Amino acid sequence: MSFAIADSVPRLKRLLPRLRGLRAGVFGDLMLDRYLWGTATRLSPEAAVPVVDFEKQSECLGGAGNVAANLAALGARVEMFGATGRDEPGAALRKCLRAAGIAERGVIADPRRVTTVKTRIIARHQQVVRVDHERREPLRAETEEALVRRLLSALRRLDVVVLSDYDKGLITDALADRVLNACHRLKVPVLVKPKRSRLYAYRGARAIVCNAGEASFFVTRTLEDDKSIEEAGRALLAHFGCAAVVITRGGKGMTVVEESMPRHVHIPATSFEVTYARVGQAGIERNATGRQVFDVTGAGDTVLSVLALALAAGAALPDAAVLANTAAGVVVGKLGTATVSPKELAAALEELQ
Repeated sequence: MSFAIADSVPRLKRLLPRLRGLRAGVFGDLMLDRYLWGTATRLSPEAAVPVVDFEKQSECLGGAGNVAANLAALGARVEMFGATGRDEPGAALRKCLRAAGIAERGVIADPRRVTTVKTRIIARHQQVVRVDHERREPLRAETEEALVRRLLSALRRLDVVVLSDYDKGLITDALADRVLNACHRLKVPVLVKPKRSRLYAYRGARAIVCNAGEASFFVTRTLEDDKSIEEAGRALLAHFGCAAVVITRGGKGMTVVEESMPRHVHIPATSFEVTYARVGQAGIERNATGRQVFDVTGAGDTVLSVLALALAAGAALPDAAVLANTAAGVVVGKLGTATVSPKELAAALEELQ
């Protein structure tokens, strides 16, 4: 069932101011996204690779940290819960949290752990290569207990919790159950981005958010059309034991399958065109008829963040999905890991009418 986007726009415009000030907790795998910027005009004589002349370095929050950054950019009061190493990238990551106005009381520095760093080398606005520095072992028992204690002590002041699992060892079956049970007791809604390596239940979650590739992996079959997507959503709804499943589909928009709804809802992709001339801007051109994506880095985190805030503000899930889809359309027009501001989101909503 297709959803009439234009009909939801007035409701979403009224909803936007209510996002500011909501209290959100993000529990998940923290990463540091590091960018080395430069120019490339020649090939190396040693191998068929470009030589990048370094110009500058920048850093921002990645993984679950990017979810928190998206929430903060929309005006939410955000608390981060996770673990880093006691190393230089860990210190840089904390600096990024502070710069974004994200509370770091729930971030534990474990001297036996390595902070995950993804280093991207960019030349002339094109990514040349990415180098990942990480280890995926589970948290030590004492670190896990300290982390859970900090989250549980914060739950009473939170309006929503996001579980963001990037398969770096932080979230286990048992830990997810503890968090979900605690949130259920206090009636705090939880949205989950599950990891791909294993499929286990997130019983009691308000919504599970995954992309079409992940959904296909979970149900072990190819998803080729709306019917197969809906069937996958229903299967995942039953398996996860959650209230809803949201499957993002890139240029085909997203599909919402909710336990309380007899039919799925399809949110079509917005018809914005993103051009290279608009990098770092809202990414929208009036009267465009297609979508030219510049960089999809972090778009899924944006969807997860906007869904969480919209639901916490009282929106129905289809309306929340429209807002999240619109926000993702803004973010993919920016180079690198990016967020969306309330002003950009309001402008994008105007374009939907």
